[in-house]
Amino acid sequence: MIRRKPLKLLFYLCLLAIILLVGYKIYLDYFEPDYEAVHTEQIDRLHADLDDTSEFSFAVVGNINNSVGVFERKIIPMLNNTNLDFVISAGNAVSSGGEDKYRAIYRTLNQLNMPYLLTFGDNEFSNFGSFRFYEHFGPYFYSFRTGNSLFIFLDSTGKTPYRWQLRWLSDLLSQDESKHRFAFIADPLQKIHQETLFDNEDEYLNNFKFRDALVKLFRQHNVDAVFSANLPLFSEQRHGPTLYVATGGAGGLVLNNETSFYHFVRVDVSADHIETSLKRLNIGQHPVFKQLESFWFFIHSLFYVGYVNFLLMVCVLGLIIIKLYSAIFVDKNYYPDFDLDPTPWRGKTLRVAMFTNNYLPFIGGVPLSIERLRRGLTALKHEVKVVAPSYRDQAPEETNVLRVPSLISMGAQREFRLANIFVTRIRRRIRAFRPDVIHVHHPIWLGSLGLWMARRLKVPAIYTYHTRLEHYAHFVPLPGLIFRNLISHALIKRFANKCDGVIIPTYSAEEYLRMIGVKTMAFVQPTGIEFDAFQQVTDEQIMALRKELGIGSDEHVFISVSRLSTEKNIDFMVEAIAGLKNAARKPFRFLMIGDGHERERLQQKINEHGLQNNFILLGSVPPEDMALYYRLGDTFLFASVSETQGMVILEAMAASLPVVAVRSSGIDDVVRDGYNGFKTPENRERWSEAVLKLMDDETLHRQLADNALDFAKGYSIDSFARDMEGIYGMVLAGYHKQSGKTVPQPEAD
Repeated sequence: MIRRKPLKLLFYLCLLAIILLVGYKIYLDYFEPDYEAVHTEQIDRLHADLDDTSEFSFAVVGNINNSVGVFERKIIPMLNNTNLDFVISAGNAVSSGGEDKYRAIYRTLNQLNMPYLLTFGDNEFSNFGSFRFYEHFGPYFYSFRTGNSLFIFLDSTGKTPYRWQLRWLSDLLSQDESKHRFAFIADPLQKIHQETLFDNEDEYLNNFKFRDALVKLFRQHNVDAVFSANLPLFSEQRHGPTLYVATGGAGGLVLNNETSFYHFVRVDVSADHIETSLKRLNIGQHPVFKQLESFWFFIHSLFYVGYVNFLLMVCVLGLIIIKLYSAIFVDKNYYPDFDLDPTPWRGKTLRVAMFTNNYLPFIGGVPLSIERLRRGLTALKHEVKVVAPSYRDQAPEETNVLRVPSLISMGAQREFRLANIFVTRIRRRIRAFRPDVIHVHHPIWLGSLGLWMARRLKVPAIYTYHTRLEHYAHFVPLPGLIFRNLISHALIKRFANKCDGVIIPTYSAEEYLRMIGVKTMAFVQPTGIEFDAFQQVTDEQIMALRKELGIGSDEHVFISVSRLSTEKNIDFMVEAIAGLKNAARKPFRFLMIGDGHERERLQQKINEHGLQNNFILLGSVPPEDMALYYRLGDTFLFASVSETQGMVILEAMAASLPVVAVRSSGIDDVVRDGYNGFKTPENRERWSEAVLKLMDDETLHRQLADNALDFAKGYSIDSFARDMEGIYGMVLAGYHKQSGKTVPQPEAD
């Protein structure tokens, strides 16, 4: 309880923050006035105060940068306590051109007891601020006369074409009869002759034609003073009749040293002359207050980005509150629920609907796994309906398979089918089947349809993680790195967490799912194999097949079973076998069983290495003949790193074949190094050494072969189906407990 109180306080503080933010938004919208054409109002005030006098004083400030701590709280009170008539910003009054920054400077400047005017500078222009300056204050360049003086404001940002400004300025000055002339341009025109950290070319007016023309005009028409900002320092230098003043000490980045310090420039004007004086200010701002000020501007900015973004912000904060509430107040138990009782579903006939993106007659690990599970469950008197794509050479009559027409066929052998999940007939048939459980075998397409049907029919969805999607990036029309490193893992996590149970073939695959954030109830359950079929193959059948394939009695036969596809890493084995050919002491034959879109390319590579008589691509073999082909071999070789289990390795062990494989997930749980085979890094030399070791050491080969057979005995289809029956029962028990549904009574004997 002691630990929960601070967290509970944090939750209510977050809730209070949302209430305050919403209230502040309402206040700003209904009580803080909008403003426009501020310069018009300010110039009207100046005319009213100064038109009848030739003596007045004003202050020039630069680089205010929305500084609340320095300009608003320290400099403004000083300005208000002097006998100044008005204030002019020489540029960079805002820290950027965002709406929040303009509203903040408007609120700050309204604390002055005198009129004020702004120069359009780089900060005013940034972040699309030009249209805000124009709307709230006025044009980027303008002029006015008062007190027998002309005040000129220019645009140095490039927003206004400089030729147009020069034409306007030349006409203005040639017709002007004022006693004094002052110009304001945010970027300095003259190089400052003193060492400073901030002195670089970017801080000056970089348009040389514009700069030279301005200096010439100012000299020609006897402009008294030109004021600029941009640099956080003070500089005063005269060129001809004109005094050039750089002033940037009203806020922003000031170092508080002899070069960079807080200040403003006072200008006293009389009928005959002007006088400028530096007003150095011994003030500073603590770094903590600067950070708080930045944080406040961030909060303030959230309220001037439009209603849609404001609502978005409130929604995000609401989600944070919900997350906090869930994390703090909802009890969690990260251990399995040991009170779940699958007994009511044992002995009960279950109706299981399976959704898969590929199935027989397509030969692959997933279709074979599904078919074995279907047969095993059917033998246990359960009803199974498989929803799968249609194939051209599928069986003519399939009472237990619901075929979905294909939209697109992909691959050289058209092995990948994109089923038409929008066919309403499929959904009607599944509803009529009334499944107790929906078992999906892919996280996309037909798998997604299966999950959707489970939610509609209010039955649990179970997902079997068969495939490491990140190794299939070459099939996806997206940049490979994006899919492999981001999308594939996010897709698996999102889909698995939507299901009510996840079946994982190996413990290494379970570790991967937990690492990417899968929290669904999980069961490690390897796929079963037809163990008895391998024991029924006779020596006569093996000898006949060896003779048919032209394999000599002294040849060591390597077997591998895989789809001929990029992710199966077959190139690795071709290159390793090329090296093995020169190192082996006895003749050998490598039989590669399987087909795929890479067949022609792989055959060309085999020919290039001169392996036509050693490395044979046999193509597809009917499932009923696979046991015989496995038994034909002496050693099973494998290099794929995309497996979640490596079912073909268990089948090879059932045929008494020791295994040499590349270490990866799925392989690591099945191959026990030095017991039923060898697993090596993805290194051709290390892999070839293990293969040679088994070829040369007959005693070791026989020992590992016996161990492989013994290891495979525990993976029969019967055991697999009974284990799956128990998993279905556990998931159903958890689903009924969570949803509050009535648990069925056990059927009478």
